[in-house]
Amino acid sequence: MLSLDQVQTVAFAGIILFVGYGVRRLIPVLAKYNIPAPVVGGLLVAIAITMARARGVTLIEFNTGLQAPLMIAFFTSIGFGASVALLRVGGPAVLLFFVAATVMVALQNAIGAALALALGQPPLLGVLAGSVTMAGGPATALAFAPLFEEAGVPGAATFGVAAAMAGIVAGGLAGGPVGTWLISRGRARAASPAHPAAAPGRPPLATNVVEDLMNEPAPRVPAGEDVETYALLKAVVLILAAMWVGSWLTLYFASIGITLPAYIGAMLVAAGLRNLDDRLRIIGISQRIVDDLGATSLALFLVMALMTLRLWDLVGLALPLIIILVVQVAAVAAVAIVAIYPMMGRDYEAAVMSGGFIGFMLGTTANAMANMTALVEKFGAAPKAFLVVPMVGAFFIDFTNALLITVFLNIWG
Repeated sequence: MLSLDQVQTVAFAGIILFVGYGVRRLIPVLAKYNIPAPVVGGLLVAIAITMARARGVTLIEFNTGLQAPLMIAFFTSIGFGASVALLRVGGPAVLLFFVAATVMVALQNAIGAALALALGQPPLLGVLAGSVTMAGGPATALAFAPLFEEAGVPGAATFGVAAAMAGIVAGGLAGGPVGTWLISRGRARAASPAHPAAAPGRPPLATNVVEDLMNEPAPRVPAGEDVETYALLKAVVLILAAMWVGSWLTLYFASIGITLPAYIGAMLVAAGLRNLDDRLRIIGISQRIVDDLGATSLALFLVMALMTLRLWDLVGLALPLIIILVVQVAAVAAVAIVAIYPMMGRDYEAAVMSGGFIGFMLGTTANAMANMTALVEKFGAAPKAFLVVPMVGAFFIDFTNALLITVFLNIWG
């Protein structure tokens, strides 16, 4: 058996991450449905370990001591993107879309809990197959898994990842057809023939779309210091400081009996720093660098978490998972058609937003961007949709989702 220490485990995860990128290139369908490379690589290791275990062999032992800090660092970077000024820039459409997505998050949890009870399962299993994995995706599922296991849901990490993967595929399959149907039904077309940012097969990154709206601070570098090194160092220290202060905040909430995932405190502190800096311009936070660091942390965290999944925990939960997921997909599609489309204006832009809504409410913001890109490549530009959807899906919904999950955890945990 190979036993790895903390650094060796992170190094191994990094190698497996790039194996995942390679597999995605070899199997294009994985990229088509936005299955993340960390998930591909991590699951390959988990499958190999499971197969060896079935033969009574332990292949490798990991030291995952750095897994939690990497996870917290990613969610801290999301906190730095929660700018109230950015919400105002998006106007009423962003606020309306955000409120609708938040209501859908609560509905996902209510649907999941009700179905779980009907199937003889604990309600928190349904919440896990609700907004934790649908709106939240693999990262949120893995971040909350320890709390769900403590609350009596065994195998929460494995169940959550399975639900999240199914949601990603469903979001990619359902968003485009629903958007196309709404466009055809409304006979609406875009004003121009193509979205300028949407090259075929290359959906624009959600974070890039949003970052373009945020004022990047002018470099203020001490004499003799390298500009890029200083900016990177500042971003690293800001994330670490937010994590440090946030850990105190999380401990305070725990002392008064409120169960929170480890990252919430850091996320709140980061949001506070972002909005303080938006007003006073003292710190000079570069969201581009913070997002890059967050994405790096997320990739390594996902690989490490997935490598250690106990896939055998899924035995006996397959049927409840399938039933809950089918209803969740139907519910999100129905809300997109009967609520999102009319709420956002019953026009072409509203149809494109509805396709994006299905993408990120069932999977990730990458799904939403891919769904919308497929629509605009066929029907024409939708600039408002490419402003509204990523602002909500990539930044703001994570806050309300985490808070609502925490409420359900404290009710049934």
